[in-house]
Amino acid sequence: MIHLSPSAASEIRRLQANAPSRSYLRLGVQSGGCAGWAYTIDFDAQMRSSDRALESQGIALLVDEQHWLYLKDLILDYSEDLMGGGFRFTNPNATQTCGCSHSFTVDTST
Repeated sequence: MIHLSPSAASEIRRLQANAPSRSYLRLGVQSGGCAGWAYTIDFDAQMRSSDRALESQGIALLVDEQHWLYLKDLILDYSEDLMGGGFRFTNPNATQTCGCSHSFTVDTST
C-alpha cells in the first residue's frame, strides 16, 4: 500500500485540475540522486500491463511492478514552510536517505 497524507492528496488534486486528461498519479524510481535512487512523480492517462493500481485518499495511483519493491508502504506528504513547499517521502524500505529526502538507498540483498 502507498499512503497519501490529506495535504498531499489536496495538492495532487490541485495539480491534477490543470491536467484533467491525466487521471492517474504515477509514482516510480529512477537511478540517480546522491543516495542511488530518486523518486519520480507524474500524472499519466493510461495504465500499463506492468502496473499495480492503488488508491489512497481518493487518488488513483500507479506503480510499475519493478518499482514496487522500492515503494511499498511509502508515505507521501506535502508541506509548505519558510524554505519552500514540496512533497516529502517517508519510505520504510530505505536503508539510507539523502538530506533532501528525494534520494534513497534500498538493501535488496535479502
